[in-house]
Amino acid sequence: MNYLILAETEFFGLINADAEPCNLNTAYDDFIKAIIELCCGSTDITTTVVALAYMENELQHHRIWHSPADNGEISLFVRKALAFVRKIQKHLATSNIPQVPPLTSIPETPKKEKASVPALRWTGNAIDLVEMIYGIHEMGCINDGEIPLKQLAPTLYSFFGVETKDCYRFYTDIKRRKTISHTHFLEQMQARLNERIRRDEEAELNRR
Repeated sequence: MNYLILAETEFFGLINADAEPCNLNTAYDDFIKAIIELCCGSTDITTTVVALAYMENELQHHRIWHSPADNGEISLFVRKALAFVRKIQKHLATSNIPQVPPLTSIPETPKKEKASVPALRWTGNAIDLVEMIYGIHEMGCINDGEIPLKQLAPTLYSFFGVETKDCYRFYTDIKRRKTISHTHFLEQMQARLNERIRRDEEAELNRR
C-alpha cells in the first residue's frame, strides 16, 4: 500500500521546501490531478482513503498554521489543497464506499498499559509550546539542567499529547519575529498570572 503517493508529488515537496518555491501553480494543478486519478483510477479504496487521510493530516499541521510570518503564496496553496482534499473525502464518505480508518492500516508499536491518569492535551499553538520548552531548558530546572533539548522536547510533546514536530523550525520562526516579542507567549503568561494575583489580593481585602 503506497499511502505516501500524494506526498511524493512535486507540490508537496515545494510547500515543505526551505527556499521560495517556483512554479507552485503548475505543481498544484498536477497535485489536484493526482488526487482525481487516485480516486477514479484506483481499485484499491483502502490506499485511496489512507492516502487522503495522510495528506489531510500533513496539510492541517503544515508550518503555516503555526508561523506568525506571512507565508504568502505557500499559505494560499496549502489552504486550497486542504480544502480540496476534504471535499474529496466528503464525497467518498457519501458515495457508499467502505471507509477504512487510516490508523488501523498502519501498524503501531504496542503500548504498555498505564495507570488511570487524566489525559492532558495541549490546545494552544505549537509554537507557544516550543517557546515554553526552550524557556524551561534555559532555566535548567529539569534534571538540574543536564537534560539535552533534543530529549526534553519530545518528552514534553508526549506529555501534552502533541505529535512530534520539528522543534528547531519553530524556534527559527520565534527568532525571526518582527512585530511581536521573541518571548510573546511567556510574557502573556507572566502578565495574566500577575493580574490573577492582583485580583485575588483585592478580593481578600474586600472580604476583611
